[in-house]
Amino acid sequence: MDQAEPHLVPLNRIIDDVAAALRASRSAVEACGATVSVLSRHTPALIEALLHVKDQLRCVSASGAWQVFSAVPLGRGVVGRVYASGKAVTILDVANDPDYIRLGPPITAEICAPIIDRTGHPVGVLNAEWDEAHSLDGWEEIIIQSGRLLGARLSELGGPPPETRSEQLLRHSLALTSAETDGEVLLRACRAAREVTGLAAAVLLRPAPDLLPELADAEPDEAERSMSVVIAASSPEPRDRPLVARLAQIEPERLSALLDEACRYGASYTLGDPAVLDARGFEALTGAGVRTMIAVPLGASTPTVTSSTGALVVLDETAIVPDSAMVNLLELLAAQATSCLEKLSTLRRLHRQANSDPLTGLRHGGPFGARLAAATPGQTALLAIDIDEFKTVNDTLGHAAGDRVLVQMAVALQQALRLGDELFRVGGDEFVAVIDVPSAAEAMLIAERLLTAARATSRTISVGVAVQREQESPEAALYRADQALYKVKRAGRNGAQLAD
Repeated sequence: MDQAEPHLVPLNRIIDDVAAALRASRSAVEACGATVSVLSRHTPALIEALLHVKDQLRCVSASGAWQVFSAVPLGRGVVGRVYASGKAVTILDVANDPDYIRLGPPITAEICAPIIDRTGHPVGVLNAEWDEAHSLDGWEEIIIQSGRLLGARLSELGGPPPETRSEQLLRHSLALTSAETDGEVLLRACRAAREVTGLAAAVLLRPAPDLLPELADAEPDEAERSMSVVIAASSPEPRDRPLVARLAQIEPERLSALLDEACRYGASYTLGDPAVLDARGFEALTGAGVRTMIAVPLGASTPTVTSSTGALVVLDETAIVPDSAMVNLLELLAAQATSCLEKLSTLRRLHRQANSDPLTGLRHGGPFGARLAAATPGQTALLAIDIDEFKTVNDTLGHAAGDRVLVQMAVALQQALRLGDELFRVGGDEFVAVIDVPSAAEAMLIAERLLTAARATSRTISVGVAVQREQESPEAALYRADQALYKVKRAGRNGAQLAD
């Protein structure tokens, strides 16, 4: 390849070659490739053309190196700085440039110029990097002029290339992984489905909470009413909201049939206008205005196993025939959403296990400390509780019997407490109830209720009661409750004592 120095080849000739190659290009990708190809014939430098696509500068064409970055986030690197400022830069000492990002051999110099469209706005950058000593005479002007010519041709061709559907899927998949709640995962999945398919609206159909145990602790907006199927999330544009509103009026049993088919048999899609083709069985949907539909299960599903937890349904009021590649992308999106839901479910389970006693289900550790920290002097009472003669149960009947006593007692004590009172297991047979009361007398009445509840299990407990004083730490109040508990033990057990 003839890599002549620009001082040996007239500057105007290189620019004319770039202009001629651009006139022959028929797409944004061809235009970038043509520019890079012409420039690389005259220099051994790494030449890159990067265009602004969504939130990154995507490398559309490059030459002169074995490896390049596929894309650079906006604002990163020298290319990000040039794109943001719209001004070209020549860097002769890249090692001391705070924005330089190294990839490959050491670079001795870099020239970067914005690609300017006909409105005067940057749409990307043209970047050149040299990895050995090389004359840069005239190259800044060449890169700047080439960037302007490329930008003008891109304007004629309609601007930078849009995101491909696979690039859209990648962007949305990354967004799904950062979702912090089930509801956020579902909503982002719906938005991604709309963008990837270009259809009007996307909804999530999920079994009602009473049919889906893992949603028992879900956020209220994830499942608002108890029925066979709920629309758990949706993402319509304002003009498409009437379609989703009409879907919400469909009888739950009709939606349940659609959900069951998706869960049992996998993805499906429509083939044209239901007014022409046979759409029996879908009258509820077509009556709501649906003319195109893709339904994809969330989770695994086979003809014999239906472990799916819902269906992603994308719809439109226009009759469109989706292609199989589009359906495949939706299946990948649904798989990613399912993975994120499973991750969140696992995190919730691990959190409960880390903060709860696995035997009784009562909280302990961190939650107990947090509740003590939130205690209000003069209002918060601490009730230290101990099961009487519990060691005897373990010694004579065995630990399995002791575990049954602990579970039975935990249930009885919880049921005796008022709404808002909290019970924690803090030791083997030791519990602490944290309650807010108007007076110490009220706290003693609650202690008596606990004594009665314990006796109903054929066991007894001892209770020490302390109301946190002004200027007293919760830990000090708990110590006083423990001392009161020991007084009850010494007095014969099966009673309650208010701390001094």
